[in-house]
Amino acid sequence: METREFEALLRAKTEELNRLIEPYLPPEEGWQRTVAEAMNYSVRAGGKRLRPMLMLETYRMLGGEGTEIEPFLAAIEMIHTYSLVHDDLPAMDNDEYRRGRETTWKVYGDGMAVLAGDGLLNLAFETALGAFGRVDRSDPAALGRVAEALKVLAGNAGINGMIGGQAADIEAEGQAGSVTEEQLRFIHRHKTGALIAASMRVGGILAGASREQLDALEGCAQDIGMAFQIQDDILDVVGDSAELGKTVGSDRENQKQTYVTLFGLERAKELVEELSEEAVHKYLDGVGREHEFLEQLILMLAGRRR
Repeated sequence: METREFEALLRAKTEELNRLIEPYLPPEEGWQRTVAEAMNYSVRAGGKRLRPMLMLETYRMLGGEGTEIEPFLAAIEMIHTYSLVHDDLPAMDNDEYRRGRETTWKVYGDGMAVLAGDGLLNLAFETALGAFGRVDRSDPAALGRVAEALKVLAGNAGINGMIGGQAADIEAEGQAGSVTEEQLRFIHRHKTGALIAASMRVGGILAGASREQLDALEGCAQDIGMAFQIQDDILDVVGDSAELGKTVGSDRENQKQTYVTLFGLERAKELVEELSEEAVHKYLDGVGREHEFLEQLILMLAGRRR
């Protein structure tokens, strides 16, 4: 697939996901109108829609054809967005810009931003539970797949997943000694990798993937998550604020240790390429299905500038 064709397809798929997610957002009405506005402001800020895209493409790659995936697409984006809303708070990274505009707490205040994040997390599970209504309730296997997918989504978003990584990240910033590679790997695999892993695993589960295929998807997703976060660290050093849509240099300002500070810029770039190649040629190839778009998506992320 040529670059221009891939980019056009990527735009079309992003627009499709925006259309699928929009109906699940809360109505802006009643006494809770402001928190609903803050939630919608956060989700509608745009972004790559990487996690729902990985979920949907995995589902389709493995032959999934139903609509039970749709509530999960909205749910994973809500969980990801809530994590960003909280990550930007003064108590966390204290960022004022994301995706080219003011962060949620800057617009609505930090108290309302906390509630908006909480609201998105809760709404994610309300939404994902709707998948039970999209399958044949007389089919135990179909119901079991939805239940298993919910368990993965919840586990990877919690203290043994994304929140655990975020907690380790906060503690690493305040520790006296240097952060070790083992610490950094744990942070990245949980803070960033867990939701990417949930995306691909949920897509695979709902499509009826085998255990071997699910293990391959897990390995692929973990490599993607590591590569994505290391590239994020690189862009914080060499990126352009206007292009990124957020402030660069915050890691240095917060005296945060990253793969760049640990290994240097050039080795960090090499790691991104190595992990991306492994994700495709070791793990994704092991799924045994046609995956041209997914392969190009993964390799594109390795060279992204925003």
